[in-house]
Amino acid sequence: MTKLSDANFDPKAIFPDEVVTHAHVRDVELPYGAGTMALITLDNGLDHNRPNSFGSQGLAELDAALDAILQRDDVAAIGLTGKPFILAAGADITGMPRITTREQALAIARYGHYVFGKLDAGQNGGKPSFGFINGLALGGGLEVVLHCSYRTVITSAPAVAFPECFLGILPAWGGTWLLPNLIGPDRAVKVIIENALNNNRMLRGPEVAELGIADASFDGADFLERSIDWAAQVITGRIEVTRPPIDRGDAWDAAVARGRAFVENKLHGAAPAPLRALDIIAAAKTCSKAEGFAMEDEALADLMMSEEFRSGLYAFDLVQRRAKKPVGAPDTALARPVTKVGIVGAGLMASQLALLFARRLLVPVVMTDLDDERVEKGLSYVRNEVDKLAARGRINADMANRLKALVTGSTDKSIYSDCSLVLEAVFEEMKVKQQVFEELEGIVSPECVLATNTSSLSVNGMASKLRHPERVVGLHFFNPVAVLPLVEVIRGERTDESSLATAFAVAKQLKKNAILVKDAPAFVVNRVLTRFMGEVTKCVDEGTPAEVADRALLSLGLPMSPFVLLQLVGPAVALHVAETLHEAFPDRFYVSPNLQRLVAAGKPGLWSWDDKGQPYIDEDTRALLEVGSQASTEEEVRDRALMAIADEVRRILDDGVVAEPQDVDLALILGAGWPFHLGGITPYLDRTGIAERATGRRFLPRGVASVPASSG
Repeated sequence: MTKLSDANFDPKAIFPDEVVTHAHVRDVELPYGAGTMALITLDNGLDHNRPNSFGSQGLAELDAALDAILQRDDVAAIGLTGKPFILAAGADITGMPRITTREQALAIARYGHYVFGKLDAGQNGGKPSFGFINGLALGGGLEVVLHCSYRTVITSAPAVAFPECFLGILPAWGGTWLLPNLIGPDRAVKVIIENALNNNRMLRGPEVAELGIADASFDGADFLERSIDWAAQVITGRIEVTRPPIDRGDAWDAAVARGRAFVENKLHGAAPAPLRALDIIAAAKTCSKAEGFAMEDEALADLMMSEEFRSGLYAFDLVQRRAKKPVGAPDTALARPVTKVGIVGAGLMASQLALLFARRLLVPVVMTDLDDERVEKGLSYVRNEVDKLAARGRINADMANRLKALVTGSTDKSIYSDCSLVLEAVFEEMKVKQQVFEELEGIVSPECVLATNTSSLSVNGMASKLRHPERVVGLHFFNPVAVLPLVEVIRGERTDESSLATAFAVAKQLKKNAILVKDAPAFVVNRVLTRFMGEVTKCVDEGTPAEVADRALLSLGLPMSPFVLLQLVGPAVALHVAETLHEAFPDRFYVSPNLQRLVAAGKPGLWSWDDKGQPYIDEDTRALLEVGSQASTEEEVRDRALMAIADEVRRILDDGVVAEPQDVDLALILGAGWPFHLGGITPYLDRTGIAERATGRRFLPRGVASVPASSG
């Protein structure tokens, strides 16, 4: 089956808003007497901010263009490239929620194979094809060139990847079978599985060539001309393209086994897509292309009807749309220019923030602390991190020197006098923060925005002793600052529009995603995580073995278990937030006596690790713990924790801390690494019935982030 109409598939109904990617064809006379190349340029007519994608009409245009080319005897080769900076971003994901039956999903999978297959010289009558990766190439945008006989890549390509497993499906237009047969299973597992599940890591141009996905790489504005010249030399035999043989012995099986172990460690069986992809990679060792493509068709049809994929689409939409237009953010025209930034404190968090502001804003950043030793330690951290960026080739020597010069420090707070924004990152104690702001108000200009990086304390409380509380705003970053993309922007009762707009503008300049949060204890992410952690630690205090409690949530596919998270955050920080929330809501937030004992003893957490990387509780730590005799099973711990989360999310929404459930989901995805296949948290709580058990109602309307009722 190749026609979409054969599967009750109305393209205009499935993709009603499709921005069609056109397939423009022009003839190029090749040098060296190589003949004529029919060069296809994919272009949706928009700039690089709206990448090309393949909807049903776009596929049909490419299909027709290839048919016309293949009917011509005067064409020696086919070329394929994209509009400036973009090859293609894969399938048009906006139409996927409208695919309501398995038959439709199967049809779109088969049609993609059918169209792209016309680039295969073995199927098109012997015409060699060349894919010129001139920029971003994701999903189907990478698959289309894998069908080509040869490929080149521009060295400046910023993002080449298969993100499908991250979304809950797999590369199903040829990629899962073709890639291991091109570069070997070990590298294919890295690209299809590991990169996708490691926060959707992208390849850059040089990596694409190094892995063997591209046969040649070129830089510069003349990339296409050089690629065409290279293609002509290949056609005429001046250049011979050789690829290393693929080891189809035990190494293939070992690569697949490594991939399965990685998926189990990462997701613990929570999502089916990467395992289906590994099944096809395993089969690709011996099966034919047709057999491999048929496996892709069936897998995509199954996965597109799964709850995990629908949740992944929901999460993807949050990150791609809602995160870029924060709900409630004021007009950006109200934002004040930021020409110098102050960071109060020079500890680890403050130093990370100083580097981030310097690198993204390229303005002077000044830090202060209590003594010269602390200041120098903070500056040394910045200099060392800059050196690491340079060593990895992320910045050049000139930029490294510039960044080091931009960040300075002192023990004298008068250096903040000409700052546009000052962010405090000192100890989480209200009186300390109030004192800092009172000092700053006597130093900075009236236009300077005063921001706090507090994780749990009241912004209103910090501003309460100031003459001008309207310029105080919360900017809560998450650790590690360079990795987690979320900033909770907290509006105090008296925060004015200009200060709030400045906070949002700065977050955008920092390349962070901001959500507007009402001033409430611990805001969103820490409030949810603390309620969740409180329930888990309470189970341990009651008598549940720590190993059992820590495993209880692994089946959700969370990025780390509760007590590993505790180790990362630090017991002292976790205890402080728990105590703050217990003070605000004593009936809901539990303060663990055992956590208090760990902090008092200076323990870094509950776990130690053996030589094999397995966690255990050492004798000294175990001696500190006092536990009861009421043990819970893993299922009971999981149910209690999820019921507590559902209750707290409902209270957050009822209190107006954020506008909608989508903001809670976005916050947990970006600030806590909540898995895409859960859709954040509220879709999962809805579809498992936990939301209604805990709160009496769903968070989202039926049909949002769930499989359509007509699927089959």
